[in-house]
Amino acid sequence: MEATVTYKKKIIDLKEDTFKALSVMAARQGTNLKKLIENLLDKTAEEYDDNEAYRYMTENYPDGQVKLDKNERKEFMDWLGVVEK
Repeated sequence: MEATVTYKKKIIDLKEDTFKALSVMAARQGTNLKKLIENLLDKTAEEYDDNEAYRYMTENYPDGQVKLDKNERKEFMDWLGVVEK
């Protein structure tokens, strides 16, 4: 079962220079201006949510900010399968 996505319509005003720049960006990406703006706003909202969650976690659960000692770092890097130069 798929979740239903709801949409809201909003009229926005853009400066002429912004409109031109975004129009060029859209053309270069092979899309239209409306779709480009929608995608940019969706990405911004997703990043905001991640940033807000990170801020909340670091303020309320600062234990994740403790640096690893050399042995813990080595174990973690081994677990990841990463070889440092």
